[in-house]
Amino acid sequence: MNAADPGLDALARAVREWIEADPDPATRAEAAELLAAAEVGDGEAAARLRDAFDGRLAFGTAGLRAELGAGPRRMNRVVVAQSSAGFAAFLLGRAARGETADPPTAVIGYDTRANSEVFARDTAEVLAGAGIEVTLFPSPVPTPVTAFAVRFLGASAGVMITASHNPPRDNGYKVYLGDADGGSQIVPPSDREIAALIEEAARRPLAGLPRSAAYRLAGPEIERSYVERTAAAVRAGCAGRGAGADPPPLDVVYTALHGVGAASARRVLAAAGLPAVISVPEQEQPDGSFPTLAFPNPEEPAALDLAYRLAAERGAGLVIAHDPDADRLGVAALHPAEGGFRRLTGNEIGLLLGWRAAERARAEGRGGVLANTIVSSPALGAVARSYGLEHVETLSGSKWLSRIPGLIFGFEEALGYLVHPDVVGDKDGIAAAAEMLALARECRAEGRTLWELLDEASLAFGRFSSRQIVVRYGRTAEAREASERARNRPPAAFGRHRVERVRDFREPGLAAVTANVLAYDLDDGSRVMIRPSGTEPKLKVYIDAFSDSGSAADRRAATDRALDGVEAAARAYLDGLGS
Repeated sequence: MNAADPGLDALARAVREWIEADPDPATRAEAAELLAAAEVGDGEAAARLRDAFDGRLAFGTAGLRAELGAGPRRMNRVVVAQSSAGFAAFLLGRAARGETADPPTAVIGYDTRANSEVFARDTAEVLAGAGIEVTLFPSPVPTPVTAFAVRFLGASAGVMITASHNPPRDNGYKVYLGDADGGSQIVPPSDREIAALIEEAARRPLAGLPRSAAYRLAGPEIERSYVERTAAAVRAGCAGRGAGADPPPLDVVYTALHGVGAASARRVLAAAGLPAVISVPEQEQPDGSFPTLAFPNPEEPAALDLAYRLAAERGAGLVIAHDPDADRLGVAALHPAEGGFRRLTGNEIGLLLGWRAAERARAEGRGGVLANTIVSSPALGAVARSYGLEHVETLSGSKWLSRIPGLIFGFEEALGYLVHPDVVGDKDGIAAAAEMLALARECRAEGRTLWELLDEASLAFGRFSSRQIVVRYGRTAEAREASERARNRPPAAFGRHRVERVRDFREPGLAAVTANVLAYDLDDGSRVMIRPSGTEPKLKVYIDAFSDSGSAADRRAATDRALDGVEAAARAYLDGLGS
């Protein structure tokens, strides 16, 4: 590239070695084209190569997730094969220590994103070649079905090839552990041990990794059992509710956002005796190119536009949406005062589903734990106290929630809900959709709306209101850098409200492990939390306010005013941090 810059020469050697080893003609061609351009002085091509080849895609508690492309810092067949070799070594080590079956077993699922099936077959072949007994789903499945399969099969581990709600050009490699981990996603220190073994595998020639096609294909009994057990849990929760009521028809519009959730969701709803949904036809079929969406995430403002249009045409009162792998749920309902649809926040859905779980526990005469992540609304704690249940807060991620002993419901504000943790040890958008549809039907029978139910909750538990600020960046590293600037320049106040307490979750002792989260408790009871996303190039700011004075309308107005003031101050603070 440039004789005066030995770093460029080293980069060129790494790229050529990659091209020689890469089995994928598309990423080989991409690397070759970038290298050729960089060698004739194209600075942009050189920068792209450095970004893709300088270091390695980090294997963390979400496994792997990144943009598709050539290089060790992208998702591609080389990275997937090396990661599978490292993961196989980890499972064999557990077997040698007596922590799992010998030989270990694994189940592999995948969605319909670009290269998902290819990555899944690579994973199956490498794991099988290492001596792991592998079951591979023969066609795309939702993430909750793969998570269910780990327990159903008594597997040592599971792998789901998906990038969930990430942008269309991303893909990922999500890992579950069986045995003592109960089918939950990995947490430290397992992630560090796997990462080290991946690094070791990456130092060996790719062609030398043993592969085998001696794996079995999953049968239909797995998904069938998932549907039956999920529907049974939903029906049990409906027992005695709305007895004798004959509700008016409930028309519901559903969108899969081009993902894999539609078929399983329809089966669960039918088995639970819930109304059939009206599907958005443009988004019904799985399509990894996501032709109608820039961001296939129910949290995104424009994601539900087609669903709203169809709901208006059909006179529906409720919209439910899954993200592409169906582990998250978005909900919107007609709002009488606004004359149109309003999305329920993840915290509002979590409050309603948690309240429902508490009611179920009381009716069954049992205790249990309600849990949420630290950046989620504190409302669930008030529900737990009211019902004599335990309440636990965890770091962000269902991997922490699912490990809580006695958990009966858990949620994270990013639309993730563990509604039946005894069935699936991960968030499950399909089960959550069924529970929300059952709740909406009960409200309909009683002549109430979900919005009125939220007002009842504010009178029973106090009004908890939340708001989010999301700042997008071009690279994940930029979001982390922004959080570092916030850490180094802490605010004394947000507007007229003084910061009374600062918690930096990088300090040991505040949570199970350290985390890049900053929390500011304000003198009026409001709270601000700042963290970079673990899966996307975003900085997220979470704002919470509380009121327990006056009517439901009074409490709503008070928290709205508080949120407005703190949000304006938080945006000014972020602007002042610069870059």
